[in-house]
Amino acid sequence: MHNIIAFLGIGSNMGDPADHCRKAIDLISNTNQVRVLRKSSLYRTEPVGFKEQDWFVNAAIEIRTVFSPKDLLKTLTGVEQAMGRVREETKPWGPRVIDIDILLYGQDIVEEEGLFIPHPELHRRRFALVPLAEIASYVMHPKFGVTVKGLLERLEDQSEVIRL
Repeated sequence: MHNIIAFLGIGSNMGDPADHCRKAIDLISNTNQVRVLRKSSLYRTEPVGFKEQDWFVNAAIEIRTVFSPKDLLKTLTGVEQAMGRVREETKPWGPRVIDIDILLYGQDIVEEEGLFIPHPELHRRRFALVPLAEIASYVMHPKFGVTVKGLLERLEDQSEVIRL
């Protein structure tokens, strides 16, 4: 049985995105086998990829779980669906009521169909690194051997991220 510290990224840009992020964190908190340890502030963030959409609200949380990576992903997908998330493969960076990503799962590297941990774009995304650095600046990226703070300091992405 696992007892792993993992970090999740949470984002929304539809309806009341701050409320959606808070609701997602509450739903995750109320999930058996998951305990939320810390949560970042909420941040208003510029869209990346598809720019013609509303800005996002993003946050990061630290959890302790006994779920395997695959079971955690299944649980988080269930939270997204319960909140009305419909995945449109034609708009991978498009608007969404909620998006929950596994950013880090201990120091594990997972590369399976539909599941890549650490998140393959984490080191390129200011909207994910800023909230994560607030709660886990010291955590090492298992592939790069660099802390979250170090990744943020090296980041080329200069998109706007504003603490709410």
